[in-house]
Amino acid sequence: MSENKPLHFETLQVHGGYHVDHTGSRGVAIYPTAAYHFKTCEYAANLFELSEPGNIYTRLHNPTTAAYEERVAALYGGVGALALSSGMAAILIAVTSLASAGQNIVASPYLYGGTFNQFTISLRNLGIECRMAGSDRAEDLEKLIDSNTRALFVESMSNPGCSVSDLEALAAVAHSHGIPFVVDNTFGACGYLCNPFRWGADIVVDSATKWTNGHGTAMGGIIVDGGTFDWGNGKYPAIDGPSEGYHGLNLHKTFGRSAFIVKCRVDGLRDFGCCPSPFDSYLMMLGLETLSLRVRQETESTRRLAEFFRSHPKVKHVSYVGFEDDPSYANAQKYFRFGAGGVVSIELEGTLESTVRFVEALHLVAHMTMIGDSISVVTHPASTTHKQLSEADQRAVGITPTLLRVSAGLECVDDIIDDFEQAFAHI
Repeated sequence: MSENKPLHFETLQVHGGYHVDHTGSRGVAIYPTAAYHFKTCEYAANLFELSEPGNIYTRLHNPTTAAYEERVAALYGGVGALALSSGMAAILIAVTSLASAGQNIVASPYLYGGTFNQFTISLRNLGIECRMAGSDRAEDLEKLIDSNTRALFVESMSNPGCSVSDLEALAAVAHSHGIPFVVDNTFGACGYLCNPFRWGADIVVDSATKWTNGHGTAMGGIIVDGGTFDWGNGKYPAIDGPSEGYHGLNLHKTFGRSAFIVKCRVDGLRDFGCCPSPFDSYLMMLGLETLSLRVRQETESTRRLAEFFRSHPKVKHVSYVGFEDDPSYANAQKYFRFGAGGVVSIELEGTLESTVRFVEALHLVAHMTMIGDSISVVTHPASTTHKQLSEADQRAVGITPTLLRVSAGLECVDDIIDDFEQAFAHI
């Protein structure tokens, strides 16, 4: 094998971040430690001033987590990754590393409910404005950008409506205004189904709790830096300027293409403290080893479920990007492997009450706020993930009382279809 030949995704998901240690262990070790011994006082001082690499404290660095971060960066082809305690923590650290009080970000309206609330409430309380566009079309987001905008933010496939944004067009808009393009790629399955860096994204955030872990056993988020954005354009003095926390150190000049992910770690993770546990990082690495196998089966099962729902008389509408008549079909064919994903949204005939009866009649399909799990899951967004939104905001993004989000698991899809069929008898 040529050392210069790039490895395929399926190989990197097993070998990325794995280095044989002094024990010869096949498995990556779990380091359940909070602190590390410093060889000398000078060495400790060098670590804290960022002039020498090494482990300081598990809030910032941990060998198990470092191996996991290296694997994710390899899968995406990024210059570095940072593991966080949740997907919401990843979004918070990414955005607050880009924008500060008095500045704004521009976002698609088609967002996970937790992201919507973080942007419109919590960030607002920090003095950062989120300008929500009328759609995810490039022209609608562009008209909200001004001299104080510091990022353009979308989901590669929206949660729960399964709308696929035109990533290439949005990247062009962001770059024409000198701001980074940030993509929440949770539905892109850690780069296997969709890698936004191929289409001009600069930063990816991902809820690793979902397909990366794949078994519902750990919480986690990840930020990946593509290393492509020019931080020296004058808009980001906290990255290309004297750092308040490090005696005037210029992160851009010191760390080059990795400046942003370093900023997220040494400022964001240091100050907000939302680090993962080493054990959770270990579980993420285990999940990644089988990611492509799981996702291939889940996307096939999702297609079978979508076809079943489309032919059922008690289903009013099916949102599935693999159907040629879906509004996102062309974008899905361009940006997503297999032209599809592992989630389908359905709107039932009937009322809220009949929808509740349907959900509560399911036996195999779990009723949870989860996707990308090894078990199939149904979620009622209006009463769970998007419950905090007003009725007007719910309607604006397509959340209705009879809308359900379905995430296919690893069971035999025939058994899952049978479970849905018997539940339909209750409405």
